[in-house]
Amino acid sequence: MQKFVYEYATKVYFGKGAAAEHLEEALAPYGKNVMLAYGGGSIKKNGIYEEIKGILKNAGKEVTEFSGIMSNPTYAKVQEGSALARENNIDFILAVGGGSVADCCKIVAAQAKTDEDIWDMEMSRGKAPAEVLPMGAVVTASGTGAEMNGGAVITNEEMKIKTGLFAAPPKFAVLDPQYTRSLPSMQVISGAFDTLSHAMETYFGSSDRDNVSDDVALAIMKNTVVNMKRLLEDIDDMEARSNLMWDSAMAENGILKVGRATDFQAHQIEHQLGAYTDCNHGQGLAVIHPAYYRHAAEGAKEKFARFASEVFGKETAEEGIEALEKFISQCGLPSKLGQLRTKREITPQLLREVADSCNIIKTGPKELTHDEIYQILMECL
Repeated sequence: MQKFVYEYATKVYFGKGAAAEHLEEALAPYGKNVMLAYGGGSIKKNGIYEEIKGILKNAGKEVTEFSGIMSNPTYAKVQEGSALARENNIDFILAVGGGSVADCCKIVAAQAKTDEDIWDMEMSRGKAPAEVLPMGAVVTASGTGAEMNGGAVITNEEMKIKTGLFAAPPKFAVLDPQYTRSLPSMQVISGAFDTLSHAMETYFGSSDRDNVSDDVALAIMKNTVVNMKRLLEDIDDMEARSNLMWDSAMAENGILKVGRATDFQAHQIEHQLGAYTDCNHGQGLAVIHPAYYRHAAEGAKEKFARFASEVFGKETAEEGIEALEKFISQCGLPSKLGQLRTKREITPQLLREVADSCNIIKTGPKELTHDEIYQILMECL
């Protein structure tokens, strides 16, 4: 294993009724001006909004609302939120929603505390923010694990780049599986596939043998697959939803990544596809992974064979990839790009632009070229 420093900064309140039991206590150390951030308004339909507002009122907080955060949060939305935070002297940001809300708020928290442009600071000058507003997350849609770390995926629409920026991890996360009950079934399944993808991308990035992180990653993958299958039988299986919510947290709290390199090439391809098309993240990954792995498996055949055996009960690398592809179909996830809901028609010309602008990972099973990324995307048409 490589050298590492690991510190876990986020306090987790997990289980049914976690917000009612713990949120007021979690907010107590922070100032009275709270920004309540959420997405398109679904929390107003399922009762979560009223519950959270009531808790904030009981805690003596003054609330400023920041709503309309989209599924692929944009840099323009970050700037809107940071301006709102400054204008209202916000002391604490409470993100209520899925990974997109948490990601947007993490960068809002950084931009609100500096006059420098965060994108330019991080992407052009490699400088991390020196100060951020404290924030917490109440998770209503699991899968991204965004509440467990300081990274955030943001789309710069002007530059046509969807990529990771860094702020600081939430001070706390409220994980109540009951909050996911009103989600459409496909949103639950696609979120869970994102969890599976995170564990796979971490696992396939390291070539050393008998790495404890590999063992944990394989356990997370197997458990995610098992519980996704349970949801296919009963979408209201709360035990399965609970397991998947914790799988999501475990896949992205950093514990799988310590002392090792990671891959995340499929994520890089999907991010750029999302920057051009605004497709659903988990569904985009479902399309890309099998095609990518057929190109990459030769560089890590032993690891792919172990993945095949421990996650899907198969023997060879090729059988494991076939099992993954079959599982994706079994879940009702898209297997071709044409099945994705997008704001732009996916054409070979668009895929050429996506491939040419895609970040290339040098620590995966195989270092791709832009031409090979284009070939992978064309195989997904």
